[in-house]
Amino acid sequence: MSEFSPRAPHAVAAIILAAGSSSRMGKPKQLLNYQGTTLLRRVAEQAVAAGCAPIVLVTGHLHEPLLSEVHGLPIISVHNPAWALGMGSSLRIGLQALDQHTAYEQLSGVLVLLSDQPLVTTELLQSLIALHCTTDAPAVATRYAGSIGVPAVFARSQLQRLASLPPQQGAKKLLEHLGPEVATIDFAPAALDIDTPEQYAALLASS
Repeated sequence: MSEFSPRAPHAVAAIILAAGSSSRMGKPKQLLNYQGTTLLRRVAEQAVAAGCAPIVLVTGHLHEPLLSEVHGLPIISVHNPAWALGMGSSLRIGLQALDQHTAYEQLSGVLVLLSDQPLVTTELLQSLIALHCTTDAPAVATRYAGSIGVPAVFARSQLQRLASLPPQQGAKKLLEHLGPEVATIDFAPAALDIDTPEQYAALLASS
C-alpha cells in the first residue's frame, strides 16, 4: 500500500465489513431482514445517503449472495480470502481497494461500518462525517455502552495505521490507542449488534 499523504479536501469513503461467517447466528446475519430490507442493504444505503464515495464492501465467507443484495448501488466489492483471520485482514483488503481507486487522492478520511448494527442511522453517519470535517481529530467515533467504537471516521493520517493492524484486531484497537485524541458522538443504540438468534428476535419484537 502506498503512503497516505496529509489531509486532503473533505471527501469521505466508506468500508463496509461483511466478511464473517455468522457462526453464532447459524445463518448469514448480513441477509437478515429488518424493516423491509436486509441488514447489509440497510447499511449500504445509509452509506450512500450519507454521501460516502467510494464505498467498498468487503466480503468473505459469502460473496455472490452479498453482491446480489447491494445490486444497483454505487459500491465496489472485494473478496477477502483470508476473512477467517479476523477483521483486521478485511480492513486491509478494503483500504487496498481504496488505495487503487481514482478518487483516492481526494479522500480526507474513511468511515468504517459493520453490517450487524441495525439501529445505526443515516443521521449518525452524517454527524460523524460533519464532525470529521470540522476537527483535526485523528478519528471521530461513536460512543456507546461505556466505550467508543464503529461507526467511526478515520482521518487520512491514520489510514496506514489502520491498514497495519494485526489480522485479528479491528478498528476499535486503533481507537483505543488514540484514546482522548478521538472526537466522539454519543449514540447508545449502536451498542446493539446482532450475533445470535435471540438478539435478532429481540430486535424484531422491539420494532
